[in-house]
Amino acid sequence: MAVSLISDPVYLKHETGVHPENAKRLEAIISALDKGESLSNRLVRITPKPAHNEDIARCHREELVYHLESLCVRGETYVDVDTRISPESFEVAKLAAGAATTAVDAVMNQDGGRAFCVIRPPGHHATITNAMGFCLFNNAAIGARYAQARYGVERVLIIDWDVHHGNGTQDIFWSDPTVFYFSTHQYPHYPGTGAADERGDGRGEGTTLNIPLSMGTPARDHRQAFIDAMHQIERGFPPDLVIISAGFDSRRGDPLGGLMLEDADFSEMTKEVLRVAEKHASGRVIGLLEGGYNLALLGGSVKSHISALL
Repeated sequence: MAVSLISDPVYLKHETGVHPENAKRLEAIISALDKGESLSNRLVRITPKPAHNEDIARCHREELVYHLESLCVRGETYVDVDTRISPESFEVAKLAAGAATTAVDAVMNQDGGRAFCVIRPPGHHATITNAMGFCLFNNAAIGARYAQARYGVERVLIIDWDVHHGNGTQDIFWSDPTVFYFSTHQYPHYPGTGAADERGDGRGEGTTLNIPLSMGTPARDHRQAFIDAMHQIERGFPPDLVIISAGFDSRRGDPLGGLMLEDADFSEMTKEVLRVAEKHASGRVIGLLEGGYNLALLGGSVKSHISALL
């Protein structure tokens, strides 16, 4: 089984200066993947296409799109105090969202298809109306909506193991029973959301599951909570497609987090995702890069995830 690796050097043009989310993150990942020849040879390299306006509009208000484009055209350097941009950032963000739709095409066109997107800027903090937390457009949400619109996928499971709660993804699908959002994250931590009692609303009540974890939670306990949750989700929401907001800042040693996962834990969690996907979703799994800011460790964590996908 090959894995589609979706990326583009254009992502380096989202210039953020001295900032945790910078181009060196992608360089570290690509370098680590290229060093492992046996792994690299099993990756099918795909160049993404930018997301269409209609793809973005399924998840974000027109006012947000216009606002981000205007900021970039004017040469502004911040969306908010945390979120850096440059003149190229708007087009790069469309290409990051486009990687998600490209990945959907790749996995839906083959049985058991799997893909990983090495992209930036990340996406899971972007809400319907706001860019925040280093994120401009919500890549995972755009991919999920595209899968439903283009391929008639009925149930999408979005799994988020970033150290930060994906408030944007939760916001977009809060009342939607067709997309299940599951997050493990450090709590309390940025952005302040993700309590266990946040479960969705209306028809979407029960299709949000948050597992808040204290700083320093042992990796064994973290991993077991993840596996237990996957069994719970599987019983009530067998997915047709699985998308992972794959943030590797939940690894021990990341400067922006305090969780304790090791590379082997990402591998085991990926295998659990595959178990569910192979049983219910024809094996179709997409990983989208979110956080991960320790440049010495990030490449190894991504390799562990992709090796498990293989």
